[in-house]
Amino acid sequence: MCAEFVRIEHESDIGLICLNKPPVNALGVALRTAVFDALQTLLTDKNVKAIVLYGEGRYFSAGADIKDLARAAEEPTLPVLLKALNDSEKTVIACLHGIAFGGAFELALAAHIRVGIAGLRVALPEVKLGLLPGAGGTQRLPRLSGMQAALDVICSGRELSDQQALDHGILNRLTDGTVREVGIKAALDYLNGTLKATTTDSLSVSPNAEALSAARERYANGLNGPLRAIDAIEASCLPIEKGLAIEREFFIELMRGDERAGLVHAFFAERATTKIPEQLAEHRDVSKVGIIGGGTMGVGIATAFLIAGIPVTLIELAKERVAQADEAIKTNLTGALKRGKLNAQSHRHAIESLRVDTCICALSAVDLVIEAIFEDMQAKIDLFRQLDKTCKAGAILATNTSYLDVNTIAAVTARPEDVIGLHFFSPAHIMRLLEVVVADKTSPDVVSTSFVLARKINKIPVRAGVCDGFIGNRILTRYRKCTEYLLLDGAEFEQIDNALEQFGFALGPFAVSDLAGLDIARARRLQKAASRPAEERYSRVSDLICDEGWLGRKTGKGYYLYDDSNVKHPNPAVVEIVNAERKALGIPLRDFTDQQIVDRCITAIIMEAAQVLQEKIALRPVDIDAVKLFGYGFPRHRGGPMHIADQVGVDTIIERIQNYKNEDDYFWQVPRLLLDMQQNQQSFVDLNTV
Repeated sequence: MCAEFVRIEHESDIGLICLNKPPVNALGVALRTAVFDALQTLLTDKNVKAIVLYGEGRYFSAGADIKDLARAAEEPTLPVLLKALNDSEKTVIACLHGIAFGGAFELALAAHIRVGIAGLRVALPEVKLGLLPGAGGTQRLPRLSGMQAALDVICSGRELSDQQALDHGILNRLTDGTVREVGIKAALDYLNGTLKATTTDSLSVSPNAEALSAARERYANGLNGPLRAIDAIEASCLPIEKGLAIEREFFIELMRGDERAGLVHAFFAERATTKIPEQLAEHRDVSKVGIIGGGTMGVGIATAFLIAGIPVTLIELAKERVAQADEAIKTNLTGALKRGKLNAQSHRHAIESLRVDTCICALSAVDLVIEAIFEDMQAKIDLFRQLDKTCKAGAILATNTSYLDVNTIAAVTARPEDVIGLHFFSPAHIMRLLEVVVADKTSPDVVSTSFVLARKINKIPVRAGVCDGFIGNRILTRYRKCTEYLLLDGAEFEQIDNALEQFGFALGPFAVSDLAGLDIARARRLQKAASRPAEERYSRVSDLICDEGWLGRKTGKGYYLYDDSNVKHPNPAVVEIVNAERKALGIPLRDFTDQQIVDRCITAIIMEAAQVLQEKIALRPVDIDAVKLFGYGFPRHRGGPMHIADQVGVDTIIERIQNYKNEDDYFWQVPRLLLDMQQNQQSFVDLNTV
């Protein structure tokens, strides 16, 4: 027995098993083996009449160890452990506190009595990893809560509060107190007959065809995990042994799928980005933040800090827009209150912690200032010269630029070591990604401080070097050019959008352009026109659409026509523009399959990403995956472009690029990194060490 992971205790005729594998009591092979052995020990103890299972530390258990998924089949498997608990001739009481997620929640469902401590949260989040609960969750939860509630909880992966768990019949009791004492009290009450056991095996499930049909319709175009979970929940109407066998069959099927591999990769990508060279540097105290710019971005950034409890002074230089900015932030905070991101007290504190002013002098005492003005280098240079004179020594000066050279901005100050890029994504209080752009002279403690702050405001920080567009927008530019060339060469914009949406993007590239506003990208193209190489292909289609005054959704016309409810239909006038441009350029039309469209676009992304790695703009492939997943809508179940590249293989990626190069030898170039990887027989995952 792995005795170091459990404690066996006795209190009169009650035996206790304490999960003691910090920090979260993850149910990997070691802990489930220890619990299984402890159970056998107590079952053979003639003095023990009831068994209490509880957790040491902040949580009962966070569930299965994700890193241990490959060992899920090792004995005792989680289903074997749970069957032993459920079949125990001595009543097992699971006393839950903190969180009980995934396999830990299934463990509790297999117990005979479930008692919760106030503040408990439970969940079966397996669908978020491309799986379904594989140790009885789809069979035992419906027996306690009914099929409708089980479908909602399992297919969404959402958390239930303590009261919701009680209302759903999951808990036999909800109370306050220390977890060990509450568990003992529950066991005593069971033994004296005042607390009844609710063994799931003895319960039946009423069929609910309407709920099953509605769930299948809701998840029809989604991932496999929820759909298989629905099938498993439907089987809960069968005798439990048959239902458990069906559930396990579906679980193993999903374990072997690409969807599961992609979602697990995304899970670890989110957590890997904080491993940076500067992580051991001391970080500065940031208790007051200044934001410059009361537009959409500035308002969103201010909201993010206020939600995190950090006071904000927002500067809006145009007096006529001050009230609008103030109201927009308060509207966001009210929205956060409604979504449960703030409680009434923290909502009130956030509003009281906001100051909106028109004078940069109000930032003299802040610890961090973030400029979020329009994307113009001269305007930012002028502003940073002012900030250099206004802000106190040691204050961090950050720019929210999307493309501009942070080194150039830092050079106009007398303290370039305090300057950094913090590239938020709109809406900034909701989008998770934060590109932390490290300039040549940025101090390590400024970098480490930025990463600490990112986590405080619930962001996923990714370290980026300085180049045009950093990581995300640089790769996006390559992707967009690829789609524009496909359009010129014969694919229709609606087909390109549909192909990429079927791949998993929420919106195709042309629908995204309409949403963002075609004039935004055009302004960027105009800025770059003078430096555009003569040999680079250039598509005028978007420019010609803008010339008509069609700027996308905001004008009701762009690539698509939009009605009052923003339902889109292809704009026939744009089809004419495209056809005329093809004819003017003398481009022979080609047919592309949807798969060919996807292959070209994803290969373009991988090609540019490899170049970004080669130039050390990104630290690791996993950082690029995080950027694309959490800032650019790359489908999470695909794992990210670097993950796809490893699935496809370096040889195939190089072969594709070389074939496409026959059509356009300027755009398509095999990065040196890919050739080195091919020679060394490496994959991108091999490069994920700093």
